[in-house]
Amino acid sequence: MDDQEVKDVADVFRIFGDPTRVRILGLLMEGEFSVTDITQKLDMTQSAVSHQLRILRDSRLVRSRRDGKQIFYALDDDHVRTILFMGLEHVREAESGK
Repeated sequence: MDDQEVKDVADVFRIFGDPTRVRILGLLMEGEFSVTDITQKLDMTQSAVSHQLRILRDSRLVRSRRDGKQIFYALDDDHVRTILFMGLEHVREAESGK
């Protein structure tokens, strides 16, 4: 890896390092949701959800789709799903080994 790739990979993992963003990504693993849906399901304020979604979208971890006045969010691709699954699998294996 060159220096730029190292920085870019570290930035991706930094995004995954926030529990709120992981909660949102975990919900989006179930499918596409509007901001309103996300705020209700995760019991968060709309401003907090919107802020985190902007970070996730800018990092290309989620994509958005407009339908009328509502914007729906989903995981950007299967790579995001794989990273989440692998992280969860690692945590569960580590817990079961204790």
